[in-house]
Amino acid sequence: MPTNASAAAHALTDVTSSDSTLRRFLHGLPGVDAVGLEARAASLGTRSIKTTAKAYAIDLAISMVDLTTLEGADTPGKVRALGAKAVLPDPTDRTTPSTAAVCVYPDMVAAAKAAVAGSTVKVASVATAFPAGRASLSVKLADVREAVAAGADEIDMVIDRGAFLAGNYMKVYDEIVAVKEACGAARLKVIFETGELSTYDNIRRASWLGMLAGADFIKTSTGKVAVNATPANTLLMLEAVRDFRTQTGIQVGVKPAGGIRTSKDAIKFLVLVNETAGEDWLDNHWFRFGASSLLNDLLMQRQKLATGRYSGPDYVTVD
Repeated sequence: MPTNASAAAHALTDVTSSDSTLRRFLHGLPGVDAVGLEARAASLGTRSIKTTAKAYAIDLAISMVDLTTLEGADTPGKVRALGAKAVLPDPTDRTTPSTAAVCVYPDMVAAAKAAVAGSTVKVASVATAFPAGRASLSVKLADVREAVAAGADEIDMVIDRGAFLAGNYMKVYDEIVAVKEACGAARLKVIFETGELSTYDNIRRASWLGMLAGADFIKTSTGKVAVNATPANTLLMLEAVRDFRTQTGIQVGVKPAGGIRTSKDAIKFLVLVNETAGEDWLDNHWFRFGASSLLNDLLMQRQKLATGRYSGPDYVTVD
């Protein structure tokens, strides 16, 4: 890490030394111009992607999907089928890339791990009393340790939104630090539930708080509330990871989740990544889509580009 980046990282460590310094730092971040943010997100969403670039973008998007099932009715059989689909999304075309990961509850990690064995597909698990996060820290850490012990490569945690909205930033920071430690070698995605944070300023503060606490990814949402990933809130988080790397030399990933269902939507988000954070984030190590139905549309659009025919929903398996 360059000397100036090292100095910046050390300075940012100092801002977490007490509740008052952390509060001062987070509230000292520049305010978000909501009109400007939404206008830029809308403008980037109109970019035209031509055939060759579109084919590349679709394959890239497939490789960035965290194929997800987070339902009370999940069974080992359903998870095994999802894992098989993640490894080989289109059995008729083995040039189709695998997805980045499958994302399941902790008790389904072992089944998912077996289903993707021998492939590049990771197993991610939600934890920390997902999706509400209403549990004691000891329960949350037990949730994480169970998932990691079962073989999870990645943990998706939810922050305590109540504590955050009450301004108890140090409590949120300390919980993320504790979860990060419990993760061991597993990468940590920190979910803000942006639809509950009310303001763009809060989303910016949450982004920096998560990164200061050691998040490997910052993630918009659980997919379980009315407002999930949007181009504007994702753009704001992309600006945050870009600025954080500039100041510290540390790169953090971004994961929009919930409501991204079509290839057109996914490509708009990839344009946001390229134009805001840059090409370094155009890789599934640094950018993911949290989705359950997006993959099907990507596969149908890929088939259309390859054959000139739109196969329709019967072409792909139903998740």
